[in-house]
Amino acid sequence: MLSGAGLLMAAAPVHADTGSAAFKTKCIPPSISGLPPVEGTTKADITAPATAKVGDEIDVVWKTVQAASKNPDVLDLGADTVKPTGVIKVAGAQTGDLAMAGPRKNPAIPKNSPMVLSDMTGKLKLTKPGEVTLTPDAYDINVSKPISTDTKCTPEETVRPAVTIKVTDGSGSSSGGSTTGSTTSGTTGSTTSGTTGSTTSGTSGTSGSSGSTTGGNGGQSDFTGKEVQIPYACKTPIGNKSATSPVQINARKNSGDYALTVRFKKSVMNSPATIPAHSVKPSMEVKLGGADKGTVHVEGPTNPKPIKSGDPINIPDLTGTYKPGASGTATLSPGVLTVKALGTTTTCTPTRTAVSLTLDTKSQPGGASGTTGSGSTSTGGSTASGTTSGTTGGGLAETGASNEGALRALGLVAATVVLLGGAVFTFLPRQRRR
Repeated sequence: MLSGAGLLMAAAPVHADTGSAAFKTKCIPPSISGLPPVEGTTKADITAPATAKVGDEIDVVWKTVQAASKNPDVLDLGADTVKPTGVIKVAGAQTGDLAMAGPRKNPAIPKNSPMVLSDMTGKLKLTKPGEVTLTPDAYDINVSKPISTDTKCTPEETVRPAVTIKVTDGSGSSSGGSTTGSTTSGTTGSTTSGTTGSTTSGTSGTSGSSGSTTGGNGGQSDFTGKEVQIPYACKTPIGNKSATSPVQINARKNSGDYALTVRFKKSVMNSPATIPAHSVKPSMEVKLGGADKGTVHVEGPTNPKPIKSGDPINIPDLTGTYKPGASGTATLSPGVLTVKALGTTTTCTPTRTAVSLTLDTKSQPGGASGTTGSGSTSTGGSTASGTTSGTTGGGLAETGASNEGALRALGLVAATVVLLGGAVFTFLPRQRRR
């Protein structure tokens, strides 16, 4: 009997310990919602083995008893559309961040009702003997429909450990790569995307600040405009908004015509939602002055690939052809900016403009002088005319404050299409986003 009891004890499963944690939390809704941050209390149960030995890879479970934020009074969430991910802080004998993830499994969640999150799981490899504590930390709530959006929740106070594991010395060794790997991938992905965007914009800014602005003499073919700050007035679903963008117009002479390139000199924001491929197309009417009159239509390509939520959005170069309609000194200034997306048109008009490029021109047959857009040849087969009119469904999204002068980018808001019947852009000032 004693021998049999010993066998039973040896075969018994490792005892699991479940500990609870409750902590004040701030949740940042997706920018497309236009909602302010939400402060609430997160209640979580963390389950892990009470004892283990070095070299064991243990299962950890995070059960969200109460999420800090409810499903806001905006949309009903369908079944199996919500996926939670989070981080558990590992401390004590070994330290690191343990990545946690749950399946996209949930019941239908009506508006203004508690969020129901699936249990998150992760595997932790134990590398050192001693006591190891597990503490729930930040977590994200991803909703896949109608578009992919993320609500990010972070603790607003020091959270006490929920579980303590007693790790005994044993055979086998481990570098703890599982925990460290989770930390690295999460940090590097975010940092790299932001750094790349600013580096790219900085490089183009350097090249644009040095060129001359007068052309047409001595066989010169390339003309670099100066960077000018253009304030835009845009209509959005949440009212009239303003945005200031550094813009530069460059030209390359081709016989008597000029190939124009308009560049936005600031990196843009990270996408607040997943944007389908070929769904956003920007264009501008470059304003002519001096000896010539009218506008020249330039446009950029649509986004060739889907832009994932959190990835950088870059405004592409806008290109077109300027055919001079008069001889003399012509000036080129940024004009009306238009963005077409998902069957809607958004128009932003400069409250004032400035000359970016000056060219010495010779009149060409069918040139621009005295007409609007007659001298333009747009790329990509667009039939947009030189002037843009009509109602707007929104405005350029994600601008910085006007005194900082940063047009932050074309932030697609597909969820607003559902809510507002065609509006696809929204503003979120930089201070509020932070």
